[in-house]
Amino acid sequence: MTVDLSPFRPTARPHLVLDARDPEERGRLRGRALAPGLPHAIETYDRLFHGAGLTEADVRDSGHRALDVIADHRPGLAEQITGVAGGAGVEAWRVAALNARTEILARSSSAPGECSTIVHRLPDRGTGTAAHVGAQTWDWHVELSASWHTVESGGGRHRYAGLTEYGILAKIGVNSAGLALHFNILGHRDDRLGGVPMHVLAATILEEAADVAHAREIVRDAPVTSSGSLMLFTAREAVLLDVSPEGVWEVPATGGGTYLRTNHFLTERPSRKEKGWLYQPDSTLRRDLLAHRVAQGPPEDEDDLFSLLVSGPGEAGLTCVPDLALPLGQRWASLATVVLEPRRRRVAVLDGTPAERDSRPWYELRA
Repeated sequence: MTVDLSPFRPTARPHLVLDARDPEERGRLRGRALAPGLPHAIETYDRLFHGAGLTEADVRDSGHRALDVIADHRPGLAEQITGVAGGAGVEAWRVAALNARTEILARSSSAPGECSTIVHRLPDRGTGTAAHVGAQTWDWHVELSASWHTVESGGGRHRYAGLTEYGILAKIGVNSAGLALHFNILGHRDDRLGGVPMHVLAATILEEAADVAHAREIVRDAPVTSSGSLMLFTAREAVLLDVSPEGVWEVPATGGGTYLRTNHFLTERPSRKEKGWLYQPDSTLRRDLLAHRVAQGPPEDEDDLFSLLVSGPGEAGLTCVPDLALPLGQRWASLATVVLEPRRRRVAVLDGTPAERDSRPWYELRA
């Protein structure tokens, strides 16, 4: 299926290079750079929140609550959020609500997007030794195609590079310590606002974690009330986590040390209270397709890894193409495809679906 997405995609996409020791100033730099496009992101999320039955007063209260929790968790991240708001000329609760959008939308009955991730040890091009490399589709509302950007952020404990949305501090990336993070949303019946938002947890990891053990400790210590999958890896080490309001569980690798992730829990305890109606059977079908492909022939290089995420007619939707006949909130698209190579602190972002790798722009970043 071919869909013309040009009306949704920007003619130019910002790349932010932020370097400021003071967190609020770092946020202000981000806010100034994003000021022209941030209102569109806010307005689109307002429509999504409204579709979930939330009033502006509900969202305002949620934004204030989230900002209070973030300030208790990491004051510097709260200062970055207020800095973004000041730099862009919007209210701080608006930016806080963007960072807590996963938690705010948790009460919605519609699926919050789909992503597929694979991490595998590939022979290093320089030394021949094996090192972890990851690839992920980021699937989200096609109306937000113009509302993501790449970023290189310095000034925290570690510099990091990656992809995120307008106003949201971090999402997918790698830091200067060589710690990489892929992030998939999950759904648990106890998901709610009140804990550290998952995107803020991602920012904490990328700014602070020196290795996999440190990243795992950050996750276990964070008071979370929502769900997500965090794939944490360096060139040599990796751990896949199920994170939920009930706690944090480690997911074993599949055969050959490959890690596969879609959008359902892979450990027993949180899966008992999973919102299965949001993602199933699609999530299992996508993961099964990936597992089958790996079993047929494990990837030998980055091109192979990337190709595993391309799906065609009649296959599970690893490559997500929107149905534009559907209303806002139901038009899912693979907005970007991301490759993380922690050994070289490298991020490669394709501005499109895995099937468009030869026709859409690529962005190369270094932490």
